Amino acid sequence: MISILLATYNWPQALKLCLESLSTQTDLDFEIIIADDGSSAQTKNLIEAIQPKFPVKITHLWQEDQGFRKTRILNQAIEAAGGEYLIFLDGDCIVQPDFIAEHRKLAQADHLVTGSRVLLNESLSKDLLSWTHWDFKKFANNLLSYRLSGGINKYWPLKIKLGNGAWRNYQKFVWRRIKGCNMACWKADALAIGGFDETMTGWGHEDADFVFRLQNRGLIRKSGSWSTEVFHLHHRINDQSNAAENARRVREKILAKARQKNN
Repeated sequence: MISILLATYNWPQALKLCLESLSTQTDLDFEIIIADDGSSAQTKNLIEAIQPKFPVKITHLWQEDQGFRKTRILNQAIEAAGGEYLIFLDGDCIVQPDFIAEHRKLAQADHLVTGSRVLLNESLSKDLLSWTHWDFKKFANNLLSYRLSGGINKYWPLKIKLGNGAWRNYQKFVWRRIKGCNMACWKADALAIGGFDETMTGWGHEDADFVFRLQNRGLIRKSGSWSTEVFHLHHRINDQSNAAENARRVREKILAKARQKNN
């Protein structure tokens, strides 16, 4: 079974669309664990209203709001996961109906997957948030017009799905295209590296650190592009005051590995 570890914080309108998109998956052999970094009761009420009629199990993990502590709640979600394979997703992302199925195709021993996202502009995001429920067919019918108007920043990866293969493999660690809102690995591998680094507080690069440590353990990073794209709703930029420090710490780990290799 697959466990979706769904990170959220105080945006129930977006979370509703995300969950609705997950409810219409072609592959329903999964569970959802919502990793809530301190949302208000509005998010809790939404989840409780959705849970009884949802086609798969939803577990809601919540921690007190003490600033950005996504790493801590995600580690709790990793521990609670009943699936042997984990897909990390953010609650401000909407998925395609074959999202689970495509991730399952890419799952491979000793590998992790970093997927990609399609950015939605502010106007289209507001429009989707006003919908009474998520409707992929309605959205897909307008893809070309969305692309031409700047509503989405990609078109062809949504129309063409490419299969598995060694061409997806990265030969070394690179920062590019690591998105915590869409990545996957085996639970055993996540536990083997101790999950996310909880000392990395504040937004920024906790996902790159996680991927680097998995690769440092010997796992091969695989691209999920042209297969698992998610739709990322537009929102204001997060507080990035800790991003530079977090990036410095990841670079230190990379340099330490390089020195060890050269000695």
